[in-house]
Amino acid sequence: MKKAITYILEGREKKITEDDVVIQPLPHQKFRFANPFIVLHHMGPTIIKPGQKSRIHPHPHRGFSPYTFMLQGEGYHRDNAGNYKVVKAGGVQWMFAGRGILHSEGPTVDLLQRGGTQELIQLWINAPKANKWDEPFYQAATKEQLPLVLEGDGLNLRLASGDYEGKTGPIKNFTPVISIIGEIAAEKTVNFMATPGYWTLLYIVHGHVVVNDKIIEPHNLIVFDKEDEDISITAIKDAQVLFLSAAPIEEPVAAKDNFVMNWPEENEQAISDFKNGLFGSLSF
Repeated sequence: MKKAITYILEGREKKITEDDVVIQPLPHQKFRFANPFIVLHHMGPTIIKPGQKSRIHPHPHRGFSPYTFMLQGEGYHRDNAGNYKVVKAGGVQWMFAGRGILHSEGPTVDLLQRGGTQELIQLWINAPKANKWDEPFYQAATKEQLPLVLEGDGLNLRLASGDYEGKTGPIKNFTPVISIIGEIAAEKTVNFMATPGYWTLLYIVHGHVVVNDKIIEPHNLIVFDKEDEDISITAIKDAQVLFLSAAPIEEPVAAKDNFVMNWPEENEQAISDFKNGLFGSLSF
């Protein structure tokens, strides 16, 4: 049976720093969370001029995982747990903030020097209450390390996390999160199978598509009903999509600033801890 579409959430521009604007379809005034999916930010494509300066300065997180898909260009990650990594186009990274971490991110020095195009998607993936105070950790994978799934003429779809078609994505999580990113050529169709009972979302990165007989424009996020399992996607023009599906976390969600906890007072404590230096320091 085809999955019913419950919401179509239009991405809206949101300023996240003085210089950085993203497209944000989640959270939305119509629909807040599909826990563990808390935030979806689409940044770019941004043209970087040679010699330009750009980065997001050190900032704190607690209680969840920023999960980044590098679509174009290349970005660096640095945190005060000692992790440093460059993620190139097609690659992904996952930083579990746990009890608290400081990190900075942005285009690499090489990209800033030579110029180019930068584009990425960042998700905020919630952690269960039982794991929010665990030790932070970091993981990353290149495009080549993401197994191909749903293979067919005009299809290029890669599995970043979770299990699908007997394959397993390299990015690990506390609870099942299936994430598939890739391209569908014009007039080609792909059929996804979702697990009944899971939250299932589809973000249209680029191109117009028909999803279960409904035309969907770019920068829209579809939230499906939890029942049934069939999703048919046909590209009207060359398209890029992000498929997400996860076991629900049936716990309270309190999100504020850079923190995702269960209760508002826990976020106030995180803000106080950061101001009092309990998150440590990061110079770059």
